[in-house]
Amino acid sequence: MLDLDALNFDKSGGVVTVVTQDADTGVVLMVAAANRHALERTIASREMHYTSRTRGLWHKGATSGNRQRVVSLTGDCDGDAVLARVRPLGPACHTGAPSCFGTDLHGADAVAVLDRTIASRVTDPMAAGEGYTRRLLGDRNLRLKKLGEEAAELVMACADDDAPRATAEASDLVYHALVALHAVGVDWPAVVRELGARRTRAEPPVPAIDRTV
Repeated sequence: MLDLDALNFDKSGGVVTVVTQDADTGVVLMVAAANRHALERTIASREMHYTSRTRGLWHKGATSGNRQRVVSLTGDCDGDAVLARVRPLGPACHTGAPSCFGTDLHGADAVAVLDRTIASRVTDPMAAGEGYTRRLLGDRNLRLKKLGEEAAELVMACADDDAPRATAEASDLVYHALVALHAVGVDWPAVVRELGARRTRAEPPVPAIDRTV
């Protein structure tokens, strides 16, 4: 967790800049300020607290319910800024937009955004009506059949060296794979964590330094 003693609060009059980012999609949600007390409350509660010029200590979402659950806090090289990676429980912006930088979600991880949309179909079925994703989630045979079909179509496109069709089929496969994963209680962040763990295990050991030379 963040070392508060390594931060330079004096540089900007007792606060540091906080850049808040969606931990799953990579979207920058907002930029705010926080003093030491706000960051202490953030660490203790695992929910974002900021420092407002008008309100003082500000627990994000305490009134609206749009809280931000902390995944990680990282200070920058100068100690005057913090990157807060969070999982938002609602829009970050007072306008209702997911980000204070607009609704286009520039820089978003498209797979993570798709995964979150599918997750919303699982947790709130009525929000999606009787759409295709709900049909797949409700019919095990259909979703497994479609998963196999899309995988086979991707194989054929690759066998034909058809790059545009391979791209389209891969996109279809990713969607159906995510739906199938959610049906068994697995989300995209879990897959990302597994890939990260595999990458760590695959790292070659650092060779020992021969100090006799």
